[in-house]
Amino acid sequence: MLIIITVLAYFSVLYGLSRLTSARATNETFFRADRKSPWAMVAFGMIGASVSGVSFVSVPGMVARQDMTYLQTCLGFILGYFIVAFILLPVYYRMNLTTIYSYLKQRLGRRSYKTGAAFFLLSDLTGAAVKFYIVCIILQRFLLDAYGVPFFVTVPALMLLIWLYTHKGGIKTLVWTDSFQTLCMLGALILIIIKVAGELDMGLADAAKAIAASDYSRVFDFSDWMSPQNFWKQFTSGAFIVIVMTGLNQNMMQKNLTCKTLREAQKDVCSYGFAFVPVNLLFLSLGVLLIMLAQKEGMPLPSNPDELLPMFAATGRLGGVVTVLFIIGIVAASASTVDSSLTALTTTYCVDIRERPEDEHLRRQTHFFITLIFIFFIIAFRYINSTSVIDAVYILCSYTYGPLLGLFAFGLLTKRKTDDRAVPYIAVASPFICLALDYATSHYTSYRFGYELLMLNGALTFAGLLIKGKKAKQ
Repeated sequence: MLIIITVLAYFSVLYGLSRLTSARATNETFFRADRKSPWAMVAFGMIGASVSGVSFVSVPGMVARQDMTYLQTCLGFILGYFIVAFILLPVYYRMNLTTIYSYLKQRLGRRSYKTGAAFFLLSDLTGAAVKFYIVCIILQRFLLDAYGVPFFVTVPALMLLIWLYTHKGGIKTLVWTDSFQTLCMLGALILIIIKVAGELDMGLADAAKAIAASDYSRVFDFSDWMSPQNFWKQFTSGAFIVIVMTGLNQNMMQKNLTCKTLREAQKDVCSYGFAFVPVNLLFLSLGVLLIMLAQKEGMPLPSNPDELLPMFAATGRLGGVVTVLFIIGIVAASASTVDSSLTALTTTYCVDIRERPEDEHLRRQTHFFITLIFIFFIIAFRYINSTSVIDAVYILCSYTYGPLLGLFAFGLLTKRKTDDRAVPYIAVASPFICLALDYATSHYTSYRFGYELLMLNGALTFAGLLIKGKKAKQ
């Protein structure tokens, strides 16, 4: 009962913040926060929005299989955020965009514009639904089943709580609620680390030394290029992940476009770009400490690394306080991801697909309808009860961002025009070609594609646009 009260109190604070920030809200407030957001507040909130509930659970478990090599990808993030800040943001601010896909309309044409927006809707809706589904499953399995709360009640209740504080103020509300959620997530993470270190009879200084001396503390891997953990593959992939998943993603960019000036937006992006290294270092350090604790207590490590943190934090092994902290952390991380998706999907549908940015009735209808779609998807995943479906959705998301990379790269790096009518076919063909190449290499060679498949997908889209292109008129 304490956990349920904690969750309700948490959402009550979010609702209170929404009431304070959504007075006299219009569509301009919902979509762009009237371009008055403090950059430091946006930067801090973006940390929580970028760390999903899945990451909160999964990153500590990564050390069991790949040590701390994930930090190589995080270092690549920094380069990616600088590219977003100093190449993409100036374009978006110069054109005064509400959604970033409007750039494609002005640069390449109407079909390119609709194609980019459609790819975002498909990938963000399914991707966010899967992330939230996994979080709901964890809450259900480790906590709510004990209270007899059925899954078909859990999902609508959580989604409607998120809808309640986002439906009026939109992105203006999220700038403030995400900052609160980031504070809760980081606070919960640090307090859990302190508790685990205490269970190992260590202070924080001793815990840091133990982590550094652990075999799991390996960060850099300059070995075989074929290894998925190779430094240059992970570093380069990290940069491209940020460019595509943030710079070309309305969900991530919408809050960045609410800053007062371009310079403030650039400070915002660079600040939280640097923050990902220490934040993920904390998550990975927690993973090392949990493995030490499991070894101390003679407990086998779970076959699924994602269950490492829940195995201790959600089952009461570390005490009721840690369980509450774990719930706060995972709810904060997942809610800040889903609320951003709800707002961004609503914005893209109203502005890009329907092209009616001033219609408040359409915006309210769309926001509620997308909430219902989320509920339907998440419950459907539960009753299909097949991990292959979840894997397929994740694969779909990884493939759908490649065409966006190719479209924006062609627009920004060349001055050529392309056949706008052919763009939807090129954007659809590229992921299927990548899928065939991935299948062939995995079955007939020893090479395995990783994050670099995203770059290949973008390159194929770029090549197709180039083949169908023509020189721009002077």
